[in-house]
Parts: sequence; structure tokens; C-alpha cells
Amino acid sequence: MSLRDTFCSSPWFHMMIDHDGSYRKCRWHMTNTMIKDRSKNVSTIREISPINFFQNEMKQFRKDLLDGKKMEECSQCYLQDRYGKVSGRQRQLLKSGASLDQFDKSLASSPMAGYFKHSMENDGHTDLRPLDWQIDMGNHCNSNCVMCSPEFSTSLASEWKSLGLIEKRPPKNWTTDDRLINEFLDGLIGIDQEMYLQLLGGETLITPSFKIFLQGLIDRDLHTKVTVGITTNLTVWKEDVVELLKKIKKVNLGMSVECLTPLNDYIRYPSQIDTVRENLDRWIKLANNMGWLKQIRITPTCLSILYLDTVYEYAYEKNVSVESCNFLEEPSYFRIDTLNNSLRKQASDKLKKWISSKGSDTIKSIVNTRNPEFIREQILQDAKSYLSYIDSQPLNDEATNLVSFLKLLESNRNNSILDYLPEYEEFLRTAGY
Repeated sequence: MSLRDTFCSSPWFHMMIDHDGSYRKCRWHMTNTMIKDRSKNVSTIREISPINFFQNEMKQFRKDLLDGKKMEECSQCYLQDRYGKVSGRQRQLLKSGASLDQFDKSLASSPMAGYFKHSMENDGHTDLRPLDWQIDMGNHCNSNCVMCSPEFSTSLASEWKSLGLIEKRPPKNWTTDDRLINEFLDGLIGIDQEMYLQLLGGETLITPSFKIFLQGLIDRDLHTKVTVGITTNLTVWKEDVVELLKKIKKVNLGMSVECLTPLNDYIRYPSQIDTVRENLDRWIKLANNMGWLKQIRITPTCLSILYLDTVYEYAYEKNVSVESCNFLEEPSYFRIDTLNNSLRKQASDKLKKWISSKGSDTIKSIVNTRNPEFIREQILQDAKSYLSYIDSQPLNDEATNLVSFLKLLESNRNNSILDYLPEYEEFLRTAGY
């Protein structure tokens, strides 16, 4: 395997802090690898500064990338590359002036080539500081999304504990300590380059520390040189938070929805589609007025894939890009390839019909998926990546596990997937529903 197939520039400018304060090398590690790592002895913001971790404890990771090693932690990006979905690796390469189509030439001429060379000669060390952050402020959330886990939702943690799925709640959120937040923000003072802070929950708008972060940026005059990224589940609207966001120089707005039918209420329980639609329209209007970059964020599963075209159609009409961070891997029974061939064909045919309705057969690969000039092309590209995944990914054998999990949730929620997806009855009954 060549360096082109494995190298990523991300660990020279990006890192992540998880909800419990532990450090992660990359925002795209939020899959099975990341969840397994929670049981390991990992460094946290309580013990070591973010800069120290970035420059020193990520040395081996950078060295392995420079040596062309295939990394287990990077499996999601490899999977996305395989099916024509723009991976996080490709996006990070673009930020450093490199691309896959002219990899050797673009990497050699990259403005960061000297930094790569320095790390190669110094066992992966770098003197750089991260400019691209994902900050998970905590798991404070009002939703119990079926494909989510307690690490990302306090509401789901309570439900799972009551159902016996977990023995204890996830670790305490690091942002309950104002000192740690202030030390992190103070560490950004003096950086004379533009920075990107992806601030996530839980549900960001109701996460108590979110307002502390925003106000802290404003108080330190950092709001003029940062872009703040947020994602909301569209169930709430907080005017006081919106007013703070308006003071930030640049905002990247993510709006999470799985489909624009009542099925979304089942998947993102206990949301209400009318409220979700109302808030979606409201956020888009605000983003247009403020000049914010905006995206609809999706997490396609075996339940939502049949109606994924409703999101694409809405986004296409509104000229709003659509993005999923990755192909869902965990829980494995929610993966699209859990479906039988009949339902996969239905989903494939619907996506093909929708793509064909836009008159597009081939499109140039768009790596900068946030470029406002190519929003509709990006939507079609994303749809085609899921079409490729549906048609090519091997079947798994998780249907009975899917049914067992849904039945357990439904025993507490008093609902039924068949009321939302009658098309799945034969598939689910066969698996024991």
C-alpha cells in the first residue's frame, strides 16, 4: 500500500477532546475504535495540556503515517475512500494543499512539506499547535436516538440504565470544571492564525458549557478570529444562545435530521417532525441572513435509508449541503448492510430515481464539500456514495440483533417501528419481531 492510500495531514493541525476530557487524535475516530479506546488508559485534559499532548503524545501517530502504515484508527476514512465518499482524510489533505489525484506532486509542494520533513527527522515531533479542534463539551442531551449511545446523551444514559443495558452512567463531563474551560481558552490567546472550534454536545444548544465557551471567546476577543462549528438536533431554539452566536465572526451550522417524515420521530426519539421542520426552516433563514455556512447532518442507518431521498430533495431545493461524518459502523446492527437484498434494492432504486431526476450521470469529485458554489453537486455526490455502499457492501448477519434491540427500546417507549416502516414488516418478522 502506497503513502497515497494511507497518509493524512490532520495530526499536524487537528485534535479532539472527548466529553470526558480524554484526548483523541481525530474527529473521525468516533466509531468502534474510539468507543473501545474508552476502556484504555488515555491522557486527559485534567492531567496534561492539549498542546503537550498534541506535540508529544501524538508523535508515534505522525511517525506511523509518515512511514506509510495502514492505521486501524483510520479505517473509516479507508471505507469512505472505497465507495467514493469524501473522507475526512481527503478534506484534511486539502487543507494542507495536497490531493489524492496528484498526490506526490501536491504533497511535495504543500506549504506544510517542511513540517512533515521536520517530524520525519524527529520521530514524529512537531512544534506546531492545533488550529482545528473538535471539542465535545459533554453528553447533555434531550434526545434518545436509536443509533446513539450513552456517551453522547444523558437522556439515553438514563434509559439504558433503566433497561439494564449499562451498569453505570458514562464519566462526568470535563466541562463541568470552569477552570479547565478557561485554561483551554487562555491557551488560544496569542495564536495569530484563524482557528476552527467544533463545539458539540449532546445537544449543543442546551449544553450548559456552550454559553461559557461562547462568552469566553468574546471576552478574550477571540471571536474575531475563530470559526465556531455547532450541530443542533432541531428540537429546541434558544434565543440567548443565538444572540451570542451572532457575535462570532464565522459560524458553521449543522442541523441533524434523518428523514423528513414521521420516521424521524422514531429514530430521533422523542422528536416531533413538525417542530423539527419548523426549526430547520428557521435556522436556514437565520444562516442565510448572517452569511453562515450551513449543512444538514445525517447518520444514515438501515432504518432511514429508504427515506434518505427526502432529505436530499429538501436540501437540493433549499441549496443546503448534506453531510454525514462517515458510514455508520457501530452499533453494527444499524448498518445499512443489515437489510436483506429486497429492501436494499428498494433503497437503491429510490436513490437512483432521485439522482436521475436531477439529470446527473457523472460529476467531478468535490473534496471541499463546504464550497457554496457546488452545493447541489455535493448533494448528488453524497447520494451516489450511499448508492455505491448499498449496492456493493457485503451483507452482514445482524438482523436478529437489530430486532432484539428495537423490541427492548419499544417496551419502554410504547411505540413500534412497523407504524413508521410498514415496508419492513416481512424483514423484521423473519428476524423475530
